[in-house]
Amino acid sequence: MDILKDTMQALILEEFNNEFIMKEMSMPVPIEGQVLVAIKASGINPLDLKIKSGTAAHAKTVLPAILGIDMAGIVTAVGENVTDYKIGDEVYGMTGGIAGVQGSLAQFAAVDADLLAHKPSNISFKEAASLPLALITAWEGLVDRAKVDSTKKVLIHGGAGGVGHIAVQLAKSFGATVYATGTADSKKQIEQYGAVAIDYVKETVDEYVQQYTDGEGFDIIFDTVGGANLDNSFSAVRQYTGHVVSILGWGTHSLAPLSFRGATYSGVFTLLPLITGKGRKHHGNILSEATKLIESGHIRGNTHPGSFTLKDVEQTWKEMSDGIIKGKVVIEID
Repeated sequence: MDILKDTMQALILEEFNNEFIMKEMSMPVPIEGQVLVAIKASGINPLDLKIKSGTAAHAKTVLPAILGIDMAGIVTAVGENVTDYKIGDEVYGMTGGIAGVQGSLAQFAAVDADLLAHKPSNISFKEAASLPLALITAWEGLVDRAKVDSTKKVLIHGGAGGVGHIAVQLAKSFGATVYATGTADSKKQIEQYGAVAIDYVKETVDEYVQQYTDGEGFDIIFDTVGGANLDNSFSAVRQYTGHVVSILGWGTHSLAPLSFRGATYSGVFTLLPLITGKGRKHHGNILSEATKLIESGHIRGNTHPGSFTLKDVEQTWKEMSDGIIKGKVVIEID
């Protein structure tokens, strides 16, 4: 596509739980602090599916909207007072799709430069677009909140999941000893990422706490599952110094088991900088640090190998929602 055109194609959601509409619309113009990005790939997260269905009120999506939280692309124009990027730079980030901020299911987007990082040189745009939300979420939980390091025994709940498999690798990159729960089917995958696999169907909480920590509990527990699993985490954390982090702190939970162990808890709400405008630079900084880990081989994504385009989005979205397509799907944009 000629980047000098003044229009672009984008998928618009006008009603929740309804189909996207392809439209020709005005090309965004980057204001101060923004860059214009020619989007090459848009990652689809479970949250994107919930937003489209109208079941993610916490994302504060304003319709009509261009969805798509994660993206990777090439800088084609630079707004005033942007010094970290130039035309031609390859970038990636968690840049929109919520709270009235344009998402990545479009050919171009004017993006807050603070939300971006230079794309890792050793992976494709497709792979890069599969990573930002998961990377930032795992980093905020394990690094920012729990202060993971080589002295810690870390338990990741859902170690083969979209955020979980990144969390396993991130904790390993900091030198931690990592364990991860999953099913028998996910055992091999979890072990490939460097964690000890725990079959939560066959092993009770008490059993694996005893087996792997001599009954003392884990130093850090990162919960990506929520519900009863979060309650179980409160009983599996180390006394006094243990810390539980959850990305799904929904529902009603008793804090008594946590309090009786003298341990602590943190929640992670990765969308907050996009919603409030505060702390956006930290997201860009996280991705810059993660880029180093990706380029050094410490972290790799699990991108679905299929080829998907903007024209395929509606069917792809349906098949993902129905569980027909599994794994991290990325839409490639021409």
